[in-house]
Amino acid sequence: MPMFTTRLGAAALAAGLMLTGVEAFAQAPKPTPPAAAPAQKQTPPAPAPAQQQQQNAPLRVDLQPTQGEWTKICGKDQAANKEICYTTRDFGTAPDQPPVLALAVYDIKGDDQRIVRLLLPVALMLRPGFRFSIDKGATQEGGFEICFPNGCFAESKVKGPTIDQMKKGATMNISVKNQANNEVTFAIPIAGFGKAFDGAAMDPKVLEEQQKRLELELQKRAEEQRKSLEGQPGAPAPR
Repeated sequence: MPMFTTRLGAAALAAGLMLTGVEAFAQAPKPTPPAAAPAQKQTPPAPAPAQQQQQNAPLRVDLQPTQGEWTKICGKDQAANKEICYTTRDFGTAPDQPPVLALAVYDIKGDDQRIVRLLLPVALMLRPGFRFSIDKGATQEGGFEICFPNGCFAESKVKGPTIDQMKKGATMNISVKNQANNEVTFAIPIAGFGKAFDGAAMDPKVLEEQQKRLELELQKRAEEQRKSLEGQPGAPAPR
């Protein structure tokens, strides 16, 4: 899974965007200032209903593709001696912004079971896992597998009917919980998935060129961001 894994670097920028760009998505518990010891134990006042509602309010984040098309990549798993293909695409808050989320669907030749794998931002609650649905269809569950400082992999094992729904569907809704216990739903467009899933795999040389362009673009954006920060009043002088 070379291409899907290299997106981890992009997810670092994506996580930063999501944690600052979507209100309440990254609400971290604020430390309570120490108070003088009371004469007797007092019960803290209950949060106002409006405050409780805001804390538990669900959030919806509509994402857009940051790649022109879905990409299908195939290779042979030497350990299992099987051909594995995955169909993947990145999604972000805007086409010209770093990706927030990546989706890949793995198809192992000879197996009826497929794997829906996600690369999600950090600062999410891992234990509840994630849920997803196609359009208004039935909800399915999945779990987190491993996290890195700049992104977390999660996956769900599915069968043919789910893939058929994805081929015909318009939107995949992926629900997780953030650290403030708010439910966050990422809505991603999946039009064109079926054509790519059933189509031919990408030429490895074309894939390599795409990876190089992606790395150069990320470096360019990081440099532009660095220069922008250095140009702000009070910024430390470059060494």
